[in-house]
Order: sequence, then C-alpha cells, then structure tokens
Amino acid sequence: MLHRAKLQGLHLHNPVQHYSQVAAARRPTNGRVGLQSKLKAGNGHEVPPPAWPGRAVAPQESPRRSGPKRFSLLGSTGSIGTQTLEIVAENPDRFEIVALAAGSNIELLAQQVRQVQPKLVALRDASKVEELKELLRGAPVQPEIVVGDEGAVEVAVHPDAEAVITGIVGCAGLQPTVAAIREGKDICLANKETLIAGGPYVLPLAAQHGVKLLPADSEHSAIFQCIQGLPEGGMRRIILTASGGAFRDWPVEKLAHVTVADALNHPNWSMGRKITVDSATLMNKGLEVIEAHYLFGASYDDIQIVIHPQSIIHSMVETQDSSVLAQLGWPDMRLPILYTMSWPERVPCSEVTWPRLDFTKMGDLTFRDPDHAKYPAMDLAYAAGRTGGTMTGVLSAANEQAVEMFLDEHIKYSDIVKVVEATCEAHKQDLMLQPSLQDIVDSDAWARIHVKESVERKSCVGA
Repeated sequence: MLHRAKLQGLHLHNPVQHYSQVAAARRPTNGRVGLQSKLKAGNGHEVPPPAWPGRAVAPQESPRRSGPKRFSLLGSTGSIGTQTLEIVAENPDRFEIVALAAGSNIELLAQQVRQVQPKLVALRDASKVEELKELLRGAPVQPEIVVGDEGAVEVAVHPDAEAVITGIVGCAGLQPTVAAIREGKDICLANKETLIAGGPYVLPLAAQHGVKLLPADSEHSAIFQCIQGLPEGGMRRIILTASGGAFRDWPVEKLAHVTVADALNHPNWSMGRKITVDSATLMNKGLEVIEAHYLFGASYDDIQIVIHPQSIIHSMVETQDSSVLAQLGWPDMRLPILYTMSWPERVPCSEVTWPRLDFTKMGDLTFRDPDHAKYPAMDLAYAAGRTGGTMTGVLSAANEQAVEMFLDEHIKYSDIVKVVEATCEAHKQDLMLQPSLQDIVDSDAWARIHVKESVERKSCVGA
C-alpha cells in the first residue's frame, strides 16, 4: 500500500456547495473583480511564470538510469492512453509503465494490465472493481487496485514513476497532476485543463518544485520543438495551425443543420469525440491559444491562428529577425506524445509504423485566415484568456459540458458557443484573478451546472 501521507493537502471541499458559499460570502472581495473593470485596468494582475519563456534549453547531462524510464499513466483507456501504450510496446527498452489510471472501461483496462503489468491500477468507477478483478484472474501480475479520485492521485505519485503522462480529460486530471508536481515528477502534459483552468496555480507550483511541463498536444509540441536552443528573447510570435475541422468548407448558413455525425467527421485526425467537436467549432484552437500563453509566455496579441487544411505543419514560431521555424509531420498524435516521454532525446522509430514525411507525396500546403463568423469560439477564447484567472477554466468546463449535451442531442451544434458565452458572462461577478486550487475546482463545477440549468431553462439555446 502506498504511503497515504502523500495525499495530504489535496482534500477539497464539495465543489458545488463550496462555490455557492464562497461566491455569496466573498463577493466582491478576495481578488474578485468585474470583467469590464479588469479590462479597463489594463490586465494589471500578476502573470504566472511561463513553463518555457520563449526558449527551451535541454539539460547538459541526461539522467543516468539502469533501465527504462518509468511513467505513471493517467487516462490509460482514452485516446492519449492507448497511443502511449503503443509507444511503450514498441520501445520496451526505453519506457515502462508502473501505474495506470482509468475511468470505467474495465475490459480494455484488463487487457492493458496484462500487457504492461503495472504495480498499481486506479479505477474511477468503484462499482466495477470486482468485475476488473475477475477479468484479471490468472494474470501473471496482480496489481494493487485503488478507486476514485484519490486512486488517480495515488497513481500520479507512485514512487517508482519519474514522470506522469496526464491523459485524463477535464478538471478530473488537475488534482493528480498537482499531486505529481508536489512530488517533483515531470509532467507529460496531455490534459488541457492543467493550464487552461489551473495555470495561475500550477505554473508557480511547477517552478517551485523544479518540474518540467512537457506539452503532448501536437501544436504545443511543435512550438516546443521550434524553440529548442533559441536565445533569450528570441521568440517574437507563435502561429498555431488549425485543420479547420469538419466544417472548414461548409458555408456558415449550413451550420444550423449540423448533425452529430457531421461534427465527428474530421477530415485529417483520428481523435476522441469531444476534441473532434472542439475542432469543428475551433474551440480547441482557442483553448490552445490560452495554453500557449501559459506554456511559452507569449502575449495574446502575439499568438495567431491560421487554417492549414493539410495538417502537415503543426505550428510555427517567428523569431525576432523575422525567420519562421516550423515543425512538420504526418498528422499522428504519437509523435508529440513520444517527444514528451523522450525529451531531450530523439528515439529512432520504425519506418513501417512511423512513416517518413515524403514531400513529393504530400501535395500543396495551403493557408488561410479563419472565418470569425463560422468560428465565434475563437474570439470568446481570446477574451477569456485576456481576462485570466478563473475565467479560462469556466470557459473550458462550460464548453466540455455543452459539447457533451450536443453529443447527447440535447442542444444544437449552433448552441454550443451560445451556452458557453452565457456561462462566461454569468461568471464575471465571481471572477478570481489569483485562484486557489479549490477556487479552480469550484468554478469548474459551477460552470457545468450553469450550462445544464441554462439548457433546461432554454435561456440561451435555440428552439
């Protein structure tokens, strides 16, 4: 059994009750300001230190180890998790998984446990523990099984893990990530909420513990690769490329009739349902703007979105002398995941499973400005980012809830951004610029409830 003392300091109040109590008792004190007041003040609040302030310098010496680099994996049955395990299976001499955390897909989790033989497994759905044990009967290794959010934290702080791959979607991934940072473990960052919601809290914490936040998003990995070796102050601008999603070639007026199947029909990438819808609305790119701001320290005025339908250039960095550095590759999420695991080293890959980029076969590379009428989520994300504090977490949580309700066919595609915008508007009076971890979790829970209630009242959705 792991040392439970490591979980101390992470106990949080019931977020829904706590948000209501705090909002009522503390408004408008404790750093809370109205959105318009803050903007008039020139965004003068303290900005947290970026993870990589415009440059990345590799350690002079790689750590010496006698065997593979060891990881904990959060979200093992999701898209990030399954691709991570493909990488591990192909590179058993380099990487090892010592602990897994998953939600409720026990059939896949049981297969993974048999494959990687971890020492510890966390299952969020405690009701399925006995079924999992039955599926693991006869397995060569019987891992310890823990449950719930605390179980995910235990996986994150496993003493044998050098780093943690954070593939849990949503704010559920924030607490185990914070716990891992407090234990000094580097983070292979695939959970957007860690920075989008938690940036004001997580970045100072990572700096305090000397923890590296290594981005696993294809776009942020591209930027990270481009800034390797840049001199201090060398970066001028970030250019985030976007495929344009399922509706990049649709006229705006046709979007009123979008179905779930339409939104999930991504032309380039194979991803989870939620991120595929985010790609269609371009909310994913708006959230990536916020994440790029926190990761690399670029101002929002110096982060540009460009539609690049081929998804070959994954993002670019413009330097002070107007040179532009780009990272290119086939649209394959395994490459950025691999780089977070191997950095600063480059791992040789099979040409069979990792096809080389052939410039003679990939055709033309084209670019265009995004249509703001088609993609209103972009402007909303920039506004939330400039506001800062808890607003970015509310944006992300509201969007996640709205997308879920669209996928369940409770709202229309055109209602997603309307619902999110209304939630951000309602949060102005309770905005916190320097939130605690509890404040971040509270705001996330409040945003999800507000979206549900708004849809029930039909206060911001179409008929």
